[in-house]
Amino acid sequence: MTTLKSKLHDDLTTAIKARDELRSSTLRLTLSAIAYEETAGKSARELSDDEVQKVITREAKKRREAAEAFDKGGRAESAERERAEGEVLAEYLPQQLTDEELASIVAAAVAEARAGGAEGPRAMGAVMKIVNPQVAGRAEGGRVAAQVKKLLAG
Repeated sequence: MTTLKSKLHDDLTTAIKARDELRSSTLRLTLSAIAYEETAGKSARELSDDEVQKVITREAKKRREAAEAFDKGGRAESAERERAEGEVLAEYLPQQLTDEELASIVAAAVAEARAGGAEGPRAMGAVMKIVNPQVAGRAEGGRVAAQVKKLLAG
């Protein structure tokens, strides 16, 4: 078992013993998503820590989107629950990049792409290829794309 997955299991056991309903239900759902991912496809396999982290990131994104939908629907209590679950999952993810850190990484990638001959909005793909490995798991794709578009247009 990977270290991140075993940490989730250990934390689930602790949450159950402490009767922490929010944390235990969130971790159960996340471990269920991980188990589903491991058995999806033609053969069962063990996920690496990076793959487990991607599943946790996906689950956290679902919580954010659900909270926004509940807010729009006027269900503040449900939205608050989704946000709380998202905060529990955020503990297992790497620290997100600040806007300044992201801007400096993207600026360096834009300069590198321009040095390689890519210009204007068409350079988006080349810049994203350079940026994505550097920010993997530490910034949402939409945030990265918006920053790249901003720098390429300006």
